Amino acid sequence: MSTSVILSAMRGAGRQQITASTVRAKLQASGSHVLRIEEFTRAREKLANGIAIMSSPFGAGGHDWFIQCYLNGVPGGAGNHISLFLQHDSHAKTGDATATYRMSILDKALKSSCTKFEQERHFRGDGWGWTEFIGLQDLDRDKHLVDDCLSILCDVTTADGLRAAAEPPFDLRGLPLAEAIWNRETPDVKIHLGDGETIAAHRWVLEARSPVLKADLALASNNATADHVRLLVNDMDADVCKALLRFIYTDSPATELETAPPKNVEQLLAAADRFQLEKLKLLCVEALCKTIDANSVAAALALAERHGCPTLREACAQFLMKNTPTREQPISTRVF
Repeated sequence: MSTSVILSAMRGAGRQQITASTVRAKLQASGSHVLRIEEFTRAREKLANGIAIMSSPFGAGGHDWFIQCYLNGVPGGAGNHISLFLQHDSHAKTGDATATYRMSILDKALKSSCTKFEQERHFRGDGWGWTEFIGLQDLDRDKHLVDDCLSILCDVTTADGLRAAAEPPFDLRGLPLAEAIWNRETPDVKIHLGDGETIAAHRWVLEARSPVLKADLALASNNATADHVRLLVNDMDADVCKALLRFIYTDSPATELETAPPKNVEQLLAAADRFQLEKLKLLCVEALCKTIDANSVAAALALAERHGCPTLREACAQFLMKNTPTREQPISTRVF
């Protein structure tokens, strides 16, 4: 049973302000990096004890890392050992990370040797490793220092354990592209609505689809946290926001708009106009044009004027012309 079904049932039972989160095991993701130190002998002579060489940053599991290598040992440590550490380089952006990692010296055949492995470490922007990774006397010049070059391989696998995953705002069944986005990338936008509900979304998707949302998110970024941007939309119902997001992700409305309640379509049209989603706006106009009657024509005409919908305005005018009595067609009366 999906979370959306549960939420619908709970709202039907009177719990109107209710949200949900799902806890799932985060998929592991791996990355590797090779640090090559050319002219190893000269580098050792130039670098004093406690002076490190840093690799270029590399990505693994959505985090940034780099290798820190002390050719003559860590400060105050034994100078006859090479010290190696894995440093977490994106804490301000990605938060804490839990990772397993291993480091190896590549031999002449480019196979791992002298490998050391850490089962699991929790990184908070710091580093873990070995102060005595390998003794200098254990380095085989013919095997490990081909052309006086030392190559260090680092493999990192992140596994952040159980974490609350934001629920998609619409049913993903039958929508493979939207489902792939949700399963692969963590939402980095939280839309806070006036009724207290919070809806998750992906910033790059919103920015690609709506110039207005792109501008709003740029402003909201001033108050962003490490893992998400908080976007306030106080004047929109949750159902309208979810329908809007469904269109943004899939380029199609959730249901046939012609069969949806006119009030819902009117609200969706207003949202489409607000965020400059012209295709959705046209779809809403087409649906409303087909449902104009004596009870709705005044509201539809006002909506057309308010949101610049000439097609809807013309449809209202045509309806009024066809249904307004003329002098030649007097209003029928009943005689009592």
